[in-house]
Amino acid sequence: MAEPDRIVRVRAVRILHELAVPIVFGTWIMRHREFFLVGVEAESGLTGFAYGLTRDGPLPEIVHRTIAPQLVGEAYDDPDRLFHKALWANNAVHAAGIGMRALSVTDCAVWDLAAKAKGVNITTFLGGERRPMPVTGIVGYPPSISPEETVAQIDGLWKAGWRRFKLPIAPTPERSLDRLRAAREAFPDAWLGIDANFFHKTSADAIVFGKQLAALGIGWFEDIVPPGDAQMVREIRDGIKPTPVAMGDEQGGSYHPQALLKFDAVDFNRVDATTNGGITRLRGILKTCTDHGNKVAPHMFPHIHSQVLGALGYTDAPIEWGIPGTGVHPMDDTLIQPVVRDGLMDPLPDLPGFGTLVDPAWIAAQREVEDTRGLLADL
Repeated sequence: MAEPDRIVRVRAVRILHELAVPIVFGTWIMRHREFFLVGVEAESGLTGFAYGLTRDGPLPEIVHRTIAPQLVGEAYDDPDRLFHKALWANNAVHAAGIGMRALSVTDCAVWDLAAKAKGVNITTFLGGERRPMPVTGIVGYPPSISPEETVAQIDGLWKAGWRRFKLPIAPTPERSLDRLRAAREAFPDAWLGIDANFFHKTSADAIVFGKQLAALGIGWFEDIVPPGDAQMVREIRDGIKPTPVAMGDEQGGSYHPQALLKFDAVDFNRVDATTNGGITRLRGILKTCTDHGNKVAPHMFPHIHSQVLGALGYTDAPIEWGIPGTGVHPMDDTLIQPVVRDGLMDPLPDLPGFGTLVDPAWIAAQREVEDTRGLLADL
C-alpha cells in the first residue's frame, strides 16, 4: 500500500486591517480588525487554509509553538484525531480562550486539506448536500452612521433579495433604539436583530434596554454582557421576554456550551467553527444545543459556516454576511459574495475544500502583515 500523504508544515500569518472609521462599543474601541491565516501543507504540495480573528491575541505564535509540532509528520486523513492530539498535548493552553481559537482555525485548515485531497467541496466531504440557506446582512456599520444611512443599507440589500438584518449597538442606547425604530418603520416585514457587543455589564442595565425592544419585534438580542456568568444571562432572558437572547460565539472552551444550557440562558446558541473547536467539535456542539431545544446560528465566516452547517443538516441556520467596505469583516470583502433570492443564498461555487479563502492581493495591501515563516511568499 502507498504511504499516506503527510503534513510537512503548519504556518500562520498575522494580518492587520486598519479601519477607516473606528468602531466604538462602549469601552471596547476597535481601530483595526486583525486576522490570522493558517496554512497546513502536505508532502503532495496541497495546502489547506482557514482564518480567524485574533482579537489582538498572539495566535500565530500559539500555532507555531504548541500546535504545529503535534501535526507535522502526521497523515491528515483523520482531522478529528489530529485535533485531539493537539488538544491533549497542552490542556492548559488549548482547552479554552486564544489557545482554543488557534486550534479551531488550524482544525478547519486540516479539514480543508483533507477535502482538497479528495477533490471535493467540504460539504460533500462531510457527507452532506449543498442547499440554499437563509442569510443575515450585517448592517449599521460603522456604528456611528445615522438611522437614515442604516435604512439605506437595508434598502440596498432588500432590493437584492435579503430579508434578515442585524445591527450593532450605536455609541449610545438612545441612538441604538433610533436606528432600530427607523429600520422597523421602513421594513415592517424584515427580521431585525441587535448585537450589543458585550456593552452591558449588569443584568439590571441590560434589562432596562432590552425591555424597550419588545415593541419592535426584534428577532434576538445578542452578546448582551461579557462571557463568564450564565446565571446573569438567564436573569436577562427572564427580564426581557418575549425578545429572544442569543450568545455563545466568543465563548469557545472546554465547557462550551454546557453552562449556557444548564442555566437555560439563551434561545439561540451562537456557534463559530473558528473559536468553538473547529469542524471537529462543531458537530457535537450543534447536536447538544438542538437536543436541548435551542436553535443555533453561526457567527460570521460565511464561506466556512454556510458549507459546514449545511453539510451537517442545519440548513435553516442563518448565515451572516457583512457589507463589503463597511468594516464588518474585511477579510471576506474580496472573496466570493452570495447570490441571494428571497432571503436564501445559493450554495457557494463547487470547488475543492472551502474553495478560495485567500486573496493574496488584499493581504498585501494591508497596513501590517507579519509572515515570519514565509507562507505568503509561496502562494
